Amino acid sequence: MVDGISHSVRELVAQEAMFLAADVGGTHARIGLVSHQPDGVRPVTVLQYHRYACADWPSLTAVLKDFVSQLDRSVHVDACAVASAGYVLGDAIVNDNLPWPVSIRDIRDSLGINQLAVINDFEAVAYATQFLGHADTTPVIETEAPQVDGPVLVMGPGTGLGSAVLLPGKPHATVLPTEAGQIALAPGNEREIEILRYLARDRAHVSFEHALSGPGLLNLYRALCVLRDQAAMLSLPSQVTQAALARSDAAAVEALDVFCALLGSFVGDLALLYGARGGVFLAGGILPQIREVLLASRFRERFFNKGVMRPFLQQVPVRLMEHGQLGVIGAAGMYLDGQHDRGRTQ
Repeated sequence: MVDGISHSVRELVAQEAMFLAADVGGTHARIGLVSHQPDGVRPVTVLQYHRYACADWPSLTAVLKDFVSQLDRSVHVDACAVASAGYVLGDAIVNDNLPWPVSIRDIRDSLGINQLAVINDFEAVAYATQFLGHADTTPVIETEAPQVDGPVLVMGPGTGLGSAVLLPGKPHATVLPTEAGQIALAPGNEREIEILRYLARDRAHVSFEHALSGPGLLNLYRALCVLRDQAAMLSLPSQVTQAALARSDAAAVEALDVFCALLGSFVGDLALLYGARGGVFLAGGILPQIREVLLASRFRERFFNKGVMRPFLQQVPVRLMEHGQLGVIGAAGMYLDGQHDRGRTQ
């Protein structure tokens, strides 16, 4: 539940129209009441915020209605910006990673709002990175060269594998959406070739998302159990992560090691592809949980292992960030900038 609206927030109600911003993933839905009140750093002020576990709710409409029901009765919202993976098809947001179908019409009618904008979830997170302070992130790879303006790559594994590129510009930055997670998985050594061969047994296309996501980590674990002639005792991605961190299952430990190594290779490839001179931000729900393992892993080695392009990558900083309210802030900012027009507004 969210707290009732405060006296200071009531003052903002009289000054600025407010709207909802939602960041919807396969595991969590993050909902915020926002106002176009720039605080000198961000384009909006987040007045109220709550994170919901999607599995506990029958629909996104139910989540949004619960959030609105906790607000003061003096608050009226007439618009909502929804950042979600997937795409709009007719009335629905289509995404296999969401636990339920999302009906745009149902949200509008149930909440009584006039406008609902649909924005890609990783576009929203990428947009919000321009408002991060240095202290808001953890360095994974630091550089001696001063940071320069240029494309910023934002990517991260969660329920799926998201990726977007922030392009600096005036009057505001723009975001390039990508489906980079669907690029074919490229092994970097013999062990990874064996894993790819196993994963390809029952599918014609093996993408990076099949390895670099929550379900992907489980795929790696199961493949390695077969290769190690070991029974697969774990059935959930969270169990693999916990066992790897506790070092209680050899296949889980190796799966997380391979995960970090493949991630380093993939991030290096994308940094080259998009010329990410502005740096790389790693996001998603998995990496903050394995931060210490990631920092000690082969990520750095594989990130730089790009032949003659190593000197370029040595100038690209890589930082880890907590997801938090970023998707909500990004969805709200893109909505205010009119960048949701590339998606869908109804």
